[in-house]
Amino acid sequence: MDLIAKLPVVAATIYRNTYRDGKGVGAVDENRDWSANYCSMLGFEDPQFTELMRLYLTIHSDHEGGNVSAHTTHLVGSALSDPYLSFAAGLNGLAGPLHGLANQEVLVWLQKLGKHLGDNYSEDQLKEFIWKTLKSGRVIPGYGHAVLRKTDPRYACQREFALKHLPEDPLFKLVAAVYKVVPPILTELGKVKNPWPNVDSHSGVLLQHYGFREMNYYTVMFGVSRALGVLAQLIWSRALGFPIERPKSMSTELLMKQLAH
Repeated sequence: MDLIAKLPVVAATIYRNTYRDGKGVGAVDENRDWSANYCSMLGFEDPQFTELMRLYLTIHSDHEGGNVSAHTTHLVGSALSDPYLSFAAGLNGLAGPLHGLANQEVLVWLQKLGKHLGDNYSEDQLKEFIWKTLKSGRVIPGYGHAVLRKTDPRYACQREFALKHLPEDPLFKLVAAVYKVVPPILTELGKVKNPWPNVDSHSGVLLQHYGFREMNYYTVMFGVSRALGVLAQLIWSRALGFPIERPKSMSTELLMKQLAH
C-alpha cells in the first residue's frame, strides 16, 4: 500500500525533472482520488484528461499474471524479496519493446502512416500500405496478443472514450480506419492467430490528444498502473504460501532426444 501510494509522486517528479521546470509536485490532496492527484502533480488539470487517466490506470493495471512484468514481479517476490525490489524487477521487464514499450512503437508507426497517406486517403490506399508492410516482413504494431483471441476489451473501452470525447481527432480517425482494414487482411494472410487490436493500438493516441506528447514517459505511466495488479498478486502469493519459483532445466541428453524427433 505504501509503494502504490508513493508511485504517483515519484513518477510525477521524474516527469517534471525531465520535461518541465523541475519544481516540486506539491502535496497530495486527500480529497482527490489517485488519478486526479497524479494528473495534478504532472501539471494537467483538464477534467477530461483526469477521466482518461482513471481509465488508463485501471485497464493497464494487469489482466493476467503471465505477462512479463507481472511474472517477473512474482518470480522475484517468490524469493521473499522486498516488494519494492520485486516491483523494480517487473518494471525492467515492462521496458521492453514487446511489452510496455509497445504503445510507443504503435504511435511512431501511426505517425509515419499518417505522414505517408496525408489527410485525404482512401481505404484502398490504406490496404496497399498494410500489404506492403506485411510483405516486407514487418508486422502491424498493436495487433495480435499472446493470450486473447478477440478484440482486446481494453482497446474497446478506449475506443468508446475516443468516440465520446475526440471523434474528430486525426490520429483517432486513422486508428479507426486501420481497425477496419487490418483484421481482414491478417485473417487472409492466414499466419496470425489473433488478427485483432490490443490495448497498445489506442493508448498513445489518446494521450497525444490531450497534449501529453512525451512518449518516452509512457512506460513510466504504465508502471504506475501495473503496480495495482502485480502487488495485489504478490500479497496473494505470500498469503497462500506459494513456494519459490524454480523453472526446470533441460539436460544436453534430453535436448538431443528432442532433436532426434
